[in-house]
Amino acid sequence: MRPEQLTPLFASALSIPGIGPRLITLLEKAVDLPPGTAEPRVIDLLWHTPHAVIDRRTEPTLAHAAPGTIATFQVRVLKHRAPPRGNRKAPYRVACEDDTGRIDLVFFHTERAFIQRQLPEGEVRYISGRVDAYGDKLQMIHPDYIVSEAQRDQLPMLEPVYGLTAGLSGRVLGKAIRNAVTKLPEVPEWQSTEWLTQQDWPSFAEALRRIHGPEDMDDISAGAAPRQRLAYDELFASQVALHLVRLHTRRQPGRRIVGDGALRDRIASELPFRLTGAQTRALREISDDLAGDGRMHRLLQGDVGSGKTLVALMTMAAAIEAGAQAALMAPTEVLARQHTETIGPLADKVGIDWALLTGREKGKTRAQILQKAADGTLGVLIGTHALFQPDVVFQDLGVAVIDEQHRFGVHQRLALQSKGRDGGANVLAMTATPIPRTLLMTHYGDLDVSRLDEKPAGRKPIKTTLASQDRLDDVIEGLRRQLEDGAQVYWVCPLIEGTGPSDMSAAQERAAHLNQIFPNQVGLVHGAMSGDARDKTMRQFTDATLKILVATTVIEVGVNVPNAAVMVIEHAERFGLAQLHQLRGRVGRGERQSYCVLLYRSPLSETAEARLRTMRETEDGFIIAEKDLDLRGGGELLGWRQSGMPSYRVAEVPGANALLEAARDDAQLLLQQDPKLTSERGAAVRQLLYLFECDEAARLFHAA
Repeated sequence: MRPEQLTPLFASALSIPGIGPRLITLLEKAVDLPPGTAEPRVIDLLWHTPHAVIDRRTEPTLAHAAPGTIATFQVRVLKHRAPPRGNRKAPYRVACEDDTGRIDLVFFHTERAFIQRQLPEGEVRYISGRVDAYGDKLQMIHPDYIVSEAQRDQLPMLEPVYGLTAGLSGRVLGKAIRNAVTKLPEVPEWQSTEWLTQQDWPSFAEALRRIHGPEDMDDISAGAAPRQRLAYDELFASQVALHLVRLHTRRQPGRRIVGDGALRDRIASELPFRLTGAQTRALREISDDLAGDGRMHRLLQGDVGSGKTLVALMTMAAAIEAGAQAALMAPTEVLARQHTETIGPLADKVGIDWALLTGREKGKTRAQILQKAADGTLGVLIGTHALFQPDVVFQDLGVAVIDEQHRFGVHQRLALQSKGRDGGANVLAMTATPIPRTLLMTHYGDLDVSRLDEKPAGRKPIKTTLASQDRLDDVIEGLRRQLEDGAQVYWVCPLIEGTGPSDMSAAQERAAHLNQIFPNQVGLVHGAMSGDARDKTMRQFTDATLKILVATTVIEVGVNVPNAAVMVIEHAERFGLAQLHQLRGRVGRGERQSYCVLLYRSPLSETAEARLRTMRETEDGFIIAEKDLDLRGGGELLGWRQSGMPSYRVAEVPGANALLEAARDDAQLLLQQDPKLTSERGAAVRQLLYLFECDEAARLFHAA
């Protein structure tokens, strides 16, 4: 379905003159390829943009050459001086001159015949490279370019610098990309004339030509017009794609879920607390979605401890009231089992038949669960990736809840959703990681969003302190007082075991150290343990048999021990803000005053210091998420490579947030006026979608 004029861009890079099997193998390593792409294509070379420019425009005489600079000279070749026979370390030298002075060209481990062909004695050559001083003489070691007078125009005076890989030279890659640029077709303009004039941007093709063949030092700058134009094109394509998917989803017939509320009322009556205002608001939004004709696609984002699991249970109860079934999928077994500990007791009290399905349920147990799901007697199935396996069949899946949904790929989400009637279960995606508004637009634009921004009444703020590693003894003494008072402690380390010279304390080493101080009170949990061993240790900690749990970030989500009142995070400077916030959220869940100690190694970088200071100043995950965006920069966040999330190839530029806002508004306006993209501009936008490989959206407007 791709327009024929774009076909050359999606051909193999082998179609470019000069690229053969050996070079294509090197390009696979150097060029960033989309998932599922077997080998580099022409368009992948075009998106491999340069990160710097070498300026070869300085053409002094040899008398005025400045050592340490890049320069281009016109010289006559005087004499070749080969190294003595048997001395492989000595260089091959070629003496050259102009009317003002002399320079030696120096080559190591080179083929004599090749140099003689390149630099015939008595002939004029243009040379370009770094000038060095060797005593009182000038020299140039391995010139970047040697060309004849007839080839002078092949010498790039402004040479783009690209990311390379071992065995691939910048000169070879540059030539390949310049040849790729010649395959650019003329495409219709998909941006409005007024917008281009206002921004002073070139056309799409001109922007790519200027980036790969700069006319000015600023042409490849991320803030310059060519890069800004391409960044906006990519953001605009992604926003059009997301809005098309959203429009398509809303047109799909859904499984209407309208219950009498009796089951939800019974759950609420069993709670020892009242729902927060945010939970009540989210449940009302979810109920409205479920009762509608379209399919629900809602994202529930809530800070640590805001009560997402209860909202999920109420949503699944609504499905059961309407005679349907529900499923809850979590990314890890630890988190799935934690959900059963929260949901199970309430479900049992109100008569909901539920089961847990992970990779560990096998044989007869698994067969019984699958039978109950298929015949409809099972109301709720909680599990991991095991849920979307082909042999898991529901009689009538009305609601699919996907926890920490960013850890699943789009295809995995669709695989679970497709188990509903007519391939259309209602979907509630949940995340405990507050998402900055920018990322909501880029990664979740196809979802409606509910936000839990309140914590249950009675929760005490967690007191967060910073402590240098030098104060380790003081921290341990503080733990002793907490343990004597009956509290339990998490101690998080970034590694499992020692890694030689690394100064990062490993979890195993820290557990052994603490066990010497607090005998028989310390447990260890990390991702390399077997599931059974990990569960056993977690049960011992939950039962308070163990007082201190040393762990890696396996406890980041899904661990709920109300008596745990202290979280120590060792080498806190090595963790990101969102991860620190998630780890801190493991405490502060009971009636005790809770504490978080961020142990760091001096000296701190400016960014690390800002992260730790933010943690000390606020517990609000939404504020922390926005601060994380500021500290890490739009580029890194816009380039998230989480499965299922779009990754950007040219949109990581200064001002990306402002461009994104404009792209979103432009996409919404376009699709309001032209929902099927049939206008002149709409047809051009279709080509844009194909260029940036928004294929799913492209298929939708053909199916519309």
